[in-house]
Amino acid sequence: MPWKRTDPMLERAQFIAAVESGEHSFAECCRRFQISRKSGYKWWDRYQSEDVAGLVDRPPVAQHFAHALDAHTVADILAAKHAHPHWGPRKLRCVLRSKYPQQHWPAISTMGDVLARHGLVRSRRRRVPVPPFDAPLAHCQSINEVWSADFKGQFRLGNHQWCYPFTLSDNHSRYLLACKGMSHPTQAGVWRACEAVFRQHGLPAAIRTDNGIPFASRALGGLTPLSVWWIKLGIRPERIALGQPQQNGRHERMHKTLKAEATRPAAASLSAQQRRFDAFCVEYNEQRPHESLNDQTPASAHPHAGRTYPRRLPDIEYGADTKVRRVRSNGMIKWRGRLHFISEALIGEPVGLTLITEDCWRIRFAELTLAILDERMGRVIRP
Repeated sequence: MPWKRTDPMLERAQFIAAVESGEHSFAECCRRFQISRKSGYKWWDRYQSEDVAGLVDRPPVAQHFAHALDAHTVADILAAKHAHPHWGPRKLRCVLRSKYPQQHWPAISTMGDVLARHGLVRSRRRRVPVPPFDAPLAHCQSINEVWSADFKGQFRLGNHQWCYPFTLSDNHSRYLLACKGMSHPTQAGVWRACEAVFRQHGLPAAIRTDNGIPFASRALGGLTPLSVWWIKLGIRPERIALGQPQQNGRHERMHKTLKAEATRPAAASLSAQQRRFDAFCVEYNEQRPHESLNDQTPASAHPHAGRTYPRRLPDIEYGADTKVRRVRSNGMIKWRGRLHFISEALIGEPVGLTLITEDCWRIRFAELTLAILDERMGRVIRP
């Protein structure tokens, strides 16, 4: 039968006496006194080194540490978190160091502990790691080399109207160039938004989009009037593969932040929601540090504009070895007495035909190959 528990000090002395008697094994003594073997060895080691004095309860570990954060520092950390509820300790530390450079700020992990103790950290669901996809993003090495455009998922406003946020960002600096709430994802709306950005920030070398309207179509070259306009401005349309949003991962990651900070809950009207988007752009570009930019803001990494937006669209020019035909009002061109359909998006535009073989011609608009014209078969073939 286990021995009855008494005073803790007396119980420990009885345990030591039982172990010293040798009548029972050490494990049996622990079982009789209903203590773990770990605790039994702890008391035995203390008795061996300190005699009976080692069996006295020791005071608890001190709750005050020499390097503990003072109340003012903790208050500043919590105030920064309340001002930016979706930011983590790394970004909060960058902002606090910039705002109060003379003050010593704790490590990121320590700030994370402060937030956790006050219930301001939400645990994330662990994701299965996915191998990185480095193409076609690897070639983006400078500002205004590649921009990304997309519609973030639509949502209903407080008045039950739909809102379609159109976004445009620079892939290198992460600068959010535009965030425009639209009642419909129309080509006209995107055109106006792009033109405003082009006038303010200049022109990029390329714009990367998905394969949806108004960025792409099933026509030759995937062209739409919007992408034709971009090409005439010297902008190369890039489209990610179907069902591969990770190829535009930087822009998609921005959408996650936009959704969390500017759409939950949605505003009462489109104009009120646009004010939220405008405020988000200012914070995202000018206040929010980005790890890939060495904790600098996108605004500090986007110092200059791209090519100047022209007053008039330049003409598309072809070399001397290229035959030029203008697309008719029905989307066709006439070649050697026969009509061939090209694209309604290119109505009124010149296309060039370059000889490949004796019977085959490459049809292109500017530098974009649209199709192959096979004279022998008498038809246009998609590349």
